[in-house]
Amino acid sequence: MNPPVLSWALDLASVAVAIAMALCAWRLWRGPETTDRILALDTLYMNVVALVVLLGLRWNTALLFEAALLVAMLGFVGTVGLARYLTRGDVVEK
Repeated sequence: MNPPVLSWALDLASVAVAIAMALCAWRLWRGPETTDRILALDTLYMNVVALVVLLGLRWNTALLFEAALLVAMLGFVGTVGLARYLTRGDVVEK
């Protein structure tokens, strides 16, 4: 069981991350440029990582920390792949 102050802080942080995720989703939807959408997607990945870590703290489980690491790695690879596709037109050199 978490102390009351920690529980309150986790609630506040979860709400803040949820608002940040909503704003990133709005930027992903509206654009206007492709680079804006890629940056919004990258920020959305980071917000998902933060939310998974917060849930891991709330539920006292280490499994969610490993899931957060996996999401972070996939987000990084996805962002690099999209950036390479935009700059060169392909992801893997031939």
